[in-house]
Amino acid sequence: MGNATTTGVWPSMTTTPPGQAGLGTDHVTWGQPVGGGKSGYVFRGGAVPVRTDGTEFTLGTFTHENFPIVAMPQPQFDVDLKVQVTFEDGTAADFSFRFHHNETPNNGPAPDDIVDLPAFVSPETVTIDGEVYGVVISGFKQNGRVVRQFISPENGANSADVVAILARAGRPDVHITTVRNKGEVKTTQADEFIEIVNRGTVAANISGWVVGADDRGQDFVFPPGTVLQPGQKIRIYTNEVHPEWGGFSYGSKRPIWNDKGDLAKLRDTGGNVVSEFGYGDRAPTP
Repeated sequence: MGNATTTGVWPSMTTTPPGQAGLGTDHVTWGQPVGGGKSGYVFRGGAVPVRTDGTEFTLGTFTHENFPIVAMPQPQFDVDLKVQVTFEDGTAADFSFRFHHNETPNNGPAPDDIVDLPAFVSPETVTIDGEVYGVVISGFKQNGRVVRQFISPENGANSADVVAILARAGRPDVHITTVRNKGEVKTTQADEFIEIVNRGTVAANISGWVVGADDRGQDFVFPPGTVLQPGQKIRIYTNEVHPEWGGFSYGSKRPIWNDKGDLAKLRDTGGNVVSEFGYGDRAPTP
């Protein structure tokens, strides 16, 4: 697809807090300062590589200016963001997202503010080469990890890249993204994992789907009620449980994935191969 340029503004809020300023710009602020600056959001776009195969790109950088302010009458509210994406061919489209803000008390056991995204999918779409796409936010990239919730410590300007994908509109699109076949845990390689993402704009019910590599003992069946939200990534570990990645584990005391290479497959309840991922000596040739 090539490169695109992103810009963003904060057009509206669901409340009118004291000291509100900057609506319609890329820097909105609010609150009565207590010895420092206001609280506020900043969005900075830029030139980004964009592809239509589900590859993540940086939509822009989000900064929360989290400085102590006088307690607000409504500590939780929403702030709307409009991002314009301009593609190389001149096509431009606006995409809307809503950030839910929790202005927590400055003191106490949990003083850090919390920023959530009530919906990760933009309601707008863009047509590229005859295919309709939406923009799905994967999450906030903090310390090298993409998380679905932004935790913002007090007394600082805290930033994270907003990572997104161009997703086919109106349907789920579930794919294996990677296999970590050589864990760091000796002998058992308990920290091996396979990662799966929904790069569509609609949630995918993957209950009963099977991931494995056609070898005995490698099948993992997703339990009933497993739903993969748009842009959401999950991992199935060999013998570790990580709630932030869905909490899935083979529970195996021996390695699952062949160190030399293998072909991981994801099948639906009808046995159809939805996605496959080759690595090592089974990786696709260029």
